[in-house]
Amino acid sequence: MWAMFLGCSSAAILKLDLYGSVPVFVQTARNAIMTKNCHNDYKMKFPTDEEYPDLSAHNNHMAKVMNRELYDKLRSKSTPSGFTLDDCIQTGVDNPGHPFIMTVGCVAGDEESYEVFKDLFDPIISDRHGGYKPTDKHSTDLNFENLKGGDDLDPNYVLSSRVRTGRSIKGFTLPPHNSRAERRAVEKLSIEALASLDGEFKGKYYPLCGMTDAEQDQLINDHFLFDKPVSPLLLAAGMARDWPDARGIWHNDNKTFLVWVNEEDHLRVISMQKGGNMKEVFRRFCVGLQKIEAIFKKHNHGFMWNEHLGYVLTCPSNLGTGLRGGVHVKLPKLSTHAKFEEILTRLRLQKRGTGGVDTASVGGVFDISNADRLGSSEVQQVQLVVDGVKLMVEMEKKLEKGESIDDMIPAQK
Repeated sequence: MWAMFLGCSSAAILKLDLYGSVPVFVQTARNAIMTKNCHNDYKMKFPTDEEYPDLSAHNNHMAKVMNRELYDKLRSKSTPSGFTLDDCIQTGVDNPGHPFIMTVGCVAGDEESYEVFKDLFDPIISDRHGGYKPTDKHSTDLNFENLKGGDDLDPNYVLSSRVRTGRSIKGFTLPPHNSRAERRAVEKLSIEALASLDGEFKGKYYPLCGMTDAEQDQLINDHFLFDKPVSPLLLAAGMARDWPDARGIWHNDNKTFLVWVNEEDHLRVISMQKGGNMKEVFRRFCVGLQKIEAIFKKHNHGFMWNEHLGYVLTCPSNLGTGLRGGVHVKLPKLSTHAKFEEILTRLRLQKRGTGGVDTASVGGVFDISNADRLGSSEVQQVQLVVDGVKLMVEMEKKLEKGESIDDMIPAQK
């Protein structure tokens, strides 16, 4: 093994990952995880007051937490790969707020960001995830057999079912921070892992660079294709750099299991199908995820996970399971009921239009999904969706008959 000092680095060594030929920074002491950054050192020539961002008109979780004292405490630090406080908060500085939802306002650049800048991230995580404390431990459960029901959602109301999550590959920095070569190494490793899947998971990878017109048209028709990010939040976080280099889409032959490579996270894994059989969708999701991780582990690149944060992802809002289990469900009567929003809150569910966040319902069809990510398991979160949607469909049927649903209003979950 060899080591060398790199630029201004004083507390990290450079190790060669022989599988992907990727330089990977590793810390020399977990309790002293910090290295210097030349550009950050230059900014330290200026006093805190001159570098401190103007957050006076901001409305995001980062701005609620950030103050001059915290900025002064953290501004000189950087992770072993060189990610700094200003890198973390830039998207929240550039985007003061959002008209409909409370945005997070910061991102992680690597696995160590959540530790080096824990004084920033911990209160944001607590605020975003219902009081989740720095001492709390996350629960993971990918045993699909623990889900009760889910195969009996009425297909006359539930049009489609989907479960998705993100995964970060250990040994690489995250999309806001990784280099071109590192991003390409993530893609190379992902292609080889996915190509080894068989049975119901056998499929094909389609790189955004170089796909044929026919392939592109088919992916658009299947609603699989993701395009260059246009959200100012993602752009300011650096996730669209070098687009579309080293990005792509993989799906199985049945088009029921899908993986996006190098979008907002290293991997975005999706299981879906028409109708209301959430049990089958969740089974495929759990089995496929575990197959993929087993292959990555063989190459010494498992997924980022720890007992406090669960699965580590780019945005603090997705820590824990990173899971969004949702259905497209027709609720034209219930959605106009005075207590619809209250019912969703009590069931720990959230709604979107079928085109995603910020889109409106069409014909009373909503995308209903779990609101929680951190502090409860995958099974628990999907169970809330299954039970909650089943109840709301029964409410919809009663309203169609002109009957009251007052006696069906659930208690707070």
